[in-house]
Amino acid sequence: MAVTRKIRVLIVDDSPIVRSVLARIVSAESDMEVIGQASDPFDAKRWIMEESPDVVTLDVEMPRMDGITFLKRIMAYKPLPVIMISSYTQESSMRTMEALEAGAVDFVPKPTSNLEENLNDLKREITAKIRAAGWARVRPSLTARRMESARKAVRMGRIMKIMAIGASTGGTQAIERLLSSMSYRTQGIVIVQHMPPRYTASFAQRLDSVLSFPVSEARDRERLGKDKVLIAPGGRHMRVMRDDSGYFVRLDDGPMVNHQRPSVDVLFQSVAEAAGRDAVGIVLTGMGEDGARGLLAMRHAGSFTVAQDEETSVVYGMPRVAAEMGGACKVAGISEIAEIIFAHSTSR
Repeated sequence: MAVTRKIRVLIVDDSPIVRSVLARIVSAESDMEVIGQASDPFDAKRWIMEESPDVVTLDVEMPRMDGITFLKRIMAYKPLPVIMISSYTQESSMRTMEALEAGAVDFVPKPTSNLEENLNDLKREITAKIRAAGWARVRPSLTARRMESARKAVRMGRIMKIMAIGASTGGTQAIERLLSSMSYRTQGIVIVQHMPPRYTASFAQRLDSVLSFPVSEARDRERLGKDKVLIAPGGRHMRVMRDDSGYFVRLDDGPMVNHQRPSVDVLFQSVAEAAGRDAVGIVLTGMGEDGARGLLAMRHAGSFTVAQDEETSVVYGMPRVAAEMGGACKVAGISEIAEIIFAHSTSR
């Protein structure tokens, strides 16, 4: 019987306690192993060059050289899947967005209280993300030139439908790339990106600073508007509703769906019911299957639906399941999706 090779993990953190906890979590898994621990980027560089780990966990804040600077150097010289370990603060959440932009596959926030007391929750999250990172396709970071062109983009063309987007691992770059490539108008865009509270606000702030149209974290009962982008807050489901004045969103703290809150399925199911043929659904890169059933519901309701393809996905989980279930009218690369949606709308 063939033996599956273990995922080889390098842990980089200046805290001996954090290194010890992460090493214990990883070593307890049968499909992964710790190949080394480093207290700073200079020691980490030696491990990376000599041992070529499959996945690196990297602290955002470290002495001598911060994690973001080191991440950029890794991606320039020896790209590999990196998971950032982030403190749960506003400043750190903004730095984490910078790390995702620079090429990090994902991130894990450190528990706000005692690590030992929160070990089970941390274990579930970090091991799932290490497994996803082990299969990830590392993508180059977004360039400053593209950021500037996105900021100056001219919105033109007919007013399109409501657009609902769902993503997880690798989704921050995919969402930005998709939105920056749209040269047409919409009736409003609603997005679920799997992230904890606080980080979704930082993500919205980041997008708002580089795109040519307004992006914000959604508020309960907030109205959709032309070209307006609303991102579901971490820890809350977002649904689209309709009344005589148009579309608006409702937020709630209901049970997790597909182990997620916010859930893409929850958003998509609501869009199917509220908008039907007046909507477009898109499932982007991410692990798991959240969004697959919702996309199928949207397609059955008459929505045009698209799933990102394997080649351009960081993790081909959510879009793969969506395509296999028959929820996607089209499967396409991230650079093609905006044009496909426009072509479909203008041909009808």
